This record gives sequence, C-alpha cells and structure tokens, in this order.
Amino acid sequence: MTSSGETHSIPVERLKRSLRAEAAEAPPTVVPSKVTKETQIIAIYGKGGIGKSFTLANLSYMMAQQGKKVLLIGCDPKSDTTSLLFGGRACPTIIETSSKKKLAGEPVEIGDVCFKRDGVFAMELGGPEVGRGCGGRGIIHGFETLEKLGFHDWGFDYVLLDFLGDVVCGGFGLPIARDMCQKVIVVGSNDLQSLYVANNVCSAVEYFRKLGGNVGVAGLVINKDDGTGEAQAFADAAGIPVLASIPANEEIRRKSANYEIIGRPESHWGPLFGELAANVATAPPVRPRPLSQDALLGLFKGEAVGRDYVLQPATFEDMCGSAFVAKPSLEVVYENV
Repeated sequence: MTSSGETHSIPVERLKRSLRAEAAEAPPTVVPSKVTKETQIIAIYGKGGIGKSFTLANLSYMMAQQGKKVLLIGCDPKSDTTSLLFGGRACPTIIETSSKKKLAGEPVEIGDVCFKRDGVFAMELGGPEVGRGCGGRGIIHGFETLEKLGFHDWGFDYVLLDFLGDVVCGGFGLPIARDMCQKVIVVGSNDLQSLYVANNVCSAVEYFRKLGGNVGVAGLVINKDDGTGEAQAFADAAGIPVLASIPANEEIRRKSANYEIIGRPESHWGPLFGELAANVATAPPVRPRPLSQDALLGLFKGEAVGRDYVLQPATFEDMCGSAFVAKPSLEVVYENV
C-alpha cells in the first residue's frame, strides 16, 4: 500500500502530462472573418438655396446606380432634401413623426421615417415651425432618435447628411464638433454669399481640428457655374479641391424645378455626376486654410463688393442731428476715501 502522499501525487502527475500534451499540439488554423464594411459619413454644407439638395439627390442616385448602398438624410428644417428624389413628394419627418407617436404611446419604427427609391434610402430630420423652437435643437433630437433606431449598426456604404450652412448654432455644427462624419463637402457658386458660408464651414473644421477633431474638408462642388472663376479661386486659396463644376444651364434648372433626376448613367449629365460620385468617394479629408474677410473679398472685383470704400466714423452730431452740448456729470466723487 502506498502512502497518502504518493496516492495524491498520481492525479497531479497525470494532470501535468495532459497539460504538456495539450500545449504541444499545434494551434488550429485561424480562419479570417469577413472584413466589416466601413461606412463613409459625409456632411454637405452650403448656403440656403445654393443647390445642396439638388446636388445630393442626383449624387445619391448615381451612387446607388453604381452599386453602392446609400442613405441620404436631410438635416435642413425646410425638409426639402428628399423632395427631388421622390419626385416632389414630401416624406414624413422624424421630428413630426416622433411627436405623433409619442402622443399615441407608440414607438417610432424604421418604416415610419425611412423611404427608398431605386436603391437610395432617404429620410428627413425636419425642424420646428417658425418661432416655435430651435432648429439646431431639432437636429440634435433627430440624431438622438436615429441612435435609438440603431443608426450605428446600419450597413451602408455612404451616409450623406444635408446641412444648412448659413446657420451657426451648435446643432448644425454637430457632425464637425463631435466627429460624427469623416469629411465635409461644401457647395458654393461664384458669388460672395455662398463662398462666405463655405469659408465659415472651413473655419469651423479648422477650429475643431485645433481642439483635437479629425473631420476634414474633402472639397468644393461648384453649382450654377457661370465661368467667372471666383469659386475656383476660393478653393485654391483654401487648399481644397474642386470635386465637380455643375454649369449654370437652363435644362438643369428646368428639370430640377420639375423634380426630375438628371444624375442617371444614361442621361446627358450622367458622366458629370458619375465623376462627382467617384471624387466624393476617393477625396481625402484635408485640413483647410480659411480666408480672412479681406482675402475673401479680394476674390471679387472691388466695385462688385465695395472693397474700395473707406470707413467714415460717425459723430455724436450725426446721431442727434444737432451740435453736441456737454452736460455736467451727475457722478458723485468721494475724495480721501
């Protein structure tokens, strides 16, 4: 009979041998998993009425025809981003839908706010009625709703966000401030106001880059290009590329007014939007060089913007319409206090 110490040592030795044998086995071949698709989230900014919605509707349509899965989100209180895509038909906005659903005690579903056409998925965030709320706060509320609907789990190749550029409150700067997109595209034309907005967007990108942000400007789309060259000069000065120049053309204006998509592969304008789609996909986000106000005005002829005018200070007589008469002060001065 063995001692108790010897009896207990046998299982321990067996365990050691088993562990050594297991360690000596070759590890199984690692089967690589399928690479997860990375979504490009792109925010498009521009002055109201410059043609962002027109550009985006045709761009998203062309991308879908190229086999990409695209989501277009209107972030403009006018809720006109998807109108052209849906032939003039307005789709229910997230804000109005969520309000109605909340009153009814029902949750918002994807099918309540997201609609599709020929491979393009689209929705509108919406905004409050005039004088009844903050548009920027409406944007924030809309994105909170999107997150509840699983926004970060959706499998799109591209998500295009249409933002009004000439509103400076925080809600409209959300994608830049919070790194919610990888890059920004600005839409402008050969006029001072649209380039002023484009320059403001570049300034916002540069500001948040200095704070540690990662969003960059992918480029400028020149819409209604009449060939005068100010928008190209702005892009050169700001250090950003021109992704496409859409000409000032009567056919484009007429078809856009009739809610007709011209960004079809078989159309006359198909190659233009095909090139734009390729440039949007591949353009890297760069750090822009915002212009000073004087440098921006310098892109235009002096007589066009009043750049040569000399500021004349106003006087008190100008303000009151009479000569200035000094009045004794009622201030009480305490000495030796």
